[in-house]
Amino acid sequence: MCIRGTLLRNEPMSRHTSLKVGGPADLYAVPQDADDLQQLVRQLHERQIPWLAIGRGYNLLVRDGGIRGAVISLERFNRIESLDEVTIRAGAGAENLTVVRFGQALGLGGIGFIAGIPGTIGGAIRMNAGAYGEGILQRTVCMSLLRDGTVREFCIDELDYGYRRLDLLPGDLVLAATLRLEPRDPAETEEEIRKDTELRRSKHNVGHPSAGSFFKNPPGQAAWKLIDAAGMRGCRVGGALVSEVHSNFLVNAGGATAADFLALSARVKQAVSAACGITLEEEVRIVGDEP
Repeated sequence: MCIRGTLLRNEPMSRHTSLKVGGPADLYAVPQDADDLQQLVRQLHERQIPWLAIGRGYNLLVRDGGIRGAVISLERFNRIESLDEVTIRAGAGAENLTVVRFGQALGLGGIGFIAGIPGTIGGAIRMNAGAYGEGILQRTVCMSLLRDGTVREFCIDELDYGYRRLDLLPGDLVLAATLRLEPRDPAETEEEIRKDTELRRSKHNVGHPSAGSFFKNPPGQAAWKLIDAAGMRGCRVGGALVSEVHSNFLVNAGGATAADFLALSARVKQAVSAACGITLEEEVRIVGDEP
């Protein structure tokens, strides 16, 4: 198998996830561009090798057995360009804050709510990331998907999405998104960025590796309040800990394994269910094999 980008074998996923856990991927590929990606996917299909795409490894928990098949990183798909007076195009590997800053330099805004969310546009699109009642897909006009080996463009009204979700077909891969912003004074955007990053720093500075919010907020509820009410703040399994700073953050307090996180997650869900009858759902994406 050959690509123009980078191809590694038996690569530990703990090196590529924000939680710093995860066993090895059989193959870890970083394609150079869209043509290289299509060639890679074609080779994987011919060899019947399954694959999984990631951004910078946020919002991802890889089990300790690792990933059979290939992991494809889109970190080099980071181009951002202006299309017209209010529309920009961002590659899946572009960092969220970088995209906000790009719009700001053009006198455009409206997506400041993703400034403090770590990760890339591809990941933000896949989970409809947002804050303060807004989601990135509300600003998305269309997106490029790799579907069945072919790059295709989809308008947002052709896709099914909602709170923290975008429903795509198995194997679909987000390559880029076109975002419609609005004219905004760069100073106003700067204030939005400052407030968002300071708020997240004060509430989310948990001091250990994390994947951000571990559980989705149930309708009309805040997951952290439910976890607190169930007495789970500070609960620990091995090296995995319910943060004392923000109880919807499960953190790697040192030497954690994916099994620790999975066991702690199950314990939190059981406690919340027993306390208030609500079943929490993980916001993090859980992939890979057991040891």
